[in-house]
Amino acid sequence: MGEESGTEDKGLAADGTIRREGATERVHAAFAPVVEAARLRVADAFGPGRLHSVYLYGSVPRGTAIPGVSDLDLLVVLHDRPTAADRAAAEDTSGALNSAFAVIEGAGLLLSHVHAVLSEAERHDLGFLVACLCTPLLGEDLATRLPPYRPTSLLARETNGDLALALPRWRALAAGAATEEARLRLGRRVSRRLVRSAFTLVMPRWGGWTSDLHRSAELFARYHPGHPERVAQVRTAAATARTPSPDPAVLTMLVEDLGPWLSAEYTRAHGTKTPRPEG
Repeated sequence: MGEESGTEDKGLAADGTIRREGATERVHAAFAPVVEAARLRVADAFGPGRLHSVYLYGSVPRGTAIPGVSDLDLLVVLHDRPTAADRAAAEDTSGALNSAFAVIEGAGLLLSHVHAVLSEAERHDLGFLVACLCTPLLGEDLATRLPPYRPTSLLARETNGDLALALPRWRALAAGAATEEARLRLGRRVSRRLVRSAFTLVMPRWGGWTSDLHRSAELFARYHPGHPERVAQVRTAAATARTPSPDPAVLTMLVEDLGPWLSAEYTRAHGTKTPRPEG
């Protein structure tokens, strides 16, 4: 429905705070076996002495995942800081899920710990991820210990205000992406990040939240009509995130043109993300 009708869903609760976007009941039947396997494998890999809680995020708990195309994204929260052994266990678990289930393009385990999730430094980044973008799968739901969130410039800054730090890494990876497969994977990763940044750039003006990449691109277009070339690039990024292109020119456009422009525009509008302590 259009904004003019007053019925546009902005992903907000009645009090204007951002709704939690996923739920286990939204997981499509095709993905139910891999979700259950992930729950069991993660519990077995870390055990109660290390594991605090596990969450799903991304397209699977939103109910928009496509078999054979979408990733399975998991946040694993430990009782304390992840160790090298924990990271190795996460890699092993990801590899086992990838080998066992063709329904997913890949499984990714993001490791963190309770103190980080609840810290003031991560309140509007990792904390926001848990409270609004994650679906509890196992253990205590830390969202009950986090505040409500609103679509503010502070949230924009702390979620995506470090785009400039990603650009050198992307350039290095692009320079070394000699195969079509490497370009496809990098293009998908870069496109997702750029579309999300384009959306959060305009999020406070729109006054809502969405994780849908196509809708994100169209919301960017709504608030940047004076930049038709950037609108076209963000739309290309949204399409590439869903259906990656092996064309090196697309990756070059994302990394060398759209990325730097979006980073500068983001800094101008919202500032840069607060530096995190080392380690």
